[in-house]
Amino acid sequence: MDASAHFRGKKITLMGLGLLGRGVGDAKYLAECGAELIVTDRKTREELVESVAQLEEFSNITFVLGQHRDEDFRDRDLIVKAAGVPLDSPYIARAQEAGIPVRMSADLFMEYADIPVIGVTGTRGKSTVTHMIHAILKEAGKPVVLGGNVRGVSTLALLTEITPAHLAVLELDSWQCQGLGYANLSPQVAVFTTFMSDHANYYKNDPGQYLADKANIFLYQAPGDTLIVGKQCAPILIEAFGEHIVGDMIIADESRLPSEWTLKIPGQHNRYNAALALMAARALGIEDDVSRRALESFNGVPGRLELVAEKGGVRYFNDTTSTTPDAALAALAALDPAHTVLIMGGADKGLEMEKLLAALPEVKKVIALAGTGTDAVKDRLPDTAEIFDDFVAAFSAARSAAGAGDAILLSPGFASFGMFKNEYDRGDRFNTLVLQA
Repeated sequence: MDASAHFRGKKITLMGLGLLGRGVGDAKYLAECGAELIVTDRKTREELVESVAQLEEFSNITFVLGQHRDEDFRDRDLIVKAAGVPLDSPYIARAQEAGIPVRMSADLFMEYADIPVIGVTGTRGKSTVTHMIHAILKEAGKPVVLGGNVRGVSTLALLTEITPAHLAVLELDSWQCQGLGYANLSPQVAVFTTFMSDHANYYKNDPGQYLADKANIFLYQAPGDTLIVGKQCAPILIEAFGEHIVGDMIIADESRLPSEWTLKIPGQHNRYNAALALMAARALGIEDDVSRRALESFNGVPGRLELVAEKGGVRYFNDTTSTTPDAALAALAALDPAHTVLIMGGADKGLEMEKLLAALPEVKKVIALAGTGTDAVKDRLPDTAEIFDDFVAAFSAARSAAGAGDAILLSPGFASFGMFKNEYDRGDRFNTLVLQA
């Protein structure tokens, strides 16, 4: 689809280039559309060298790095902001006061694509459910694109791939759902997996604001649209927003997945995820036999309880996207804690850690990565736990503690900042060490 006319000749500021590829893809797409583009990021050119190198060929891109400037948010036709830009950003406030539209990649795609969109959000499970739905649609032979909060994928650039026959499946984090609120948009099929504490630092310990952002995934639905809600969060959503739910609501948990269906990926939480994907497929008219083939052959999502390898009878699981204690607990529950060496710890997100700490004495060995979060709980770790500020040393200690029949599980329960560029860097380094072991 050619949506370039919407951006050609427009003065656009892209706030947040980043290192994960999404910002680069958005900037490249907008530049190719003929926008007069300012790309601004608080990170320096040196920190963003790989991203900048992919865009230096465009004469219509001006880089403002290491800072944001007021003038880049005045007299512009559009601000496109990246996920994680603070709620109280004075630059965004000034743009809004001046009447300049502030949008995000996902909601711009939804507005201009004019195709059915299946959107998935939730504190945990959204990535897995998104990829499960995508796998089902592929198995059904449907033309489909995958975007949103997907590593390396520019959702805006997907506009060049789609036809009127396409469907889009978008993983939407709370920030992208925040963008839906700016645009008064919701997907035709919305899936809300779970709601738990997360991003306390960003939301300044206001879970109500976190929930309000995520709720945008269904608040702008029309009658006849579909909202699929996981049983874990259904009471929360109904109490807070029940009178505003106009789509057909389906509540589901693992009991909706036929008991004879067997999954490759472990854990009761993944049967819960599969049930939500199945409900979405049914809403789209996909036969259950197609869904069963797709779900039973689904190998999981990289970095989400991903079985990287089995060596010497030891299984290595990469669960680096576990940045909350609830996620780490789910991973432990999917394995056998008594035969699990857990690599955890990292940067503090201000979340309640009691349940995770209570579960740690059941774990064979705890290897903790240094960070502000680890510092906050170090006195409550098991006596045998070891803390490392070097990831290679931590991995080596985990290998030494594991024997045949055990699992080494990277499921940090904390953010990655400090030792790593981001959680993907953490997972990539784990995978490399596993393959070299």
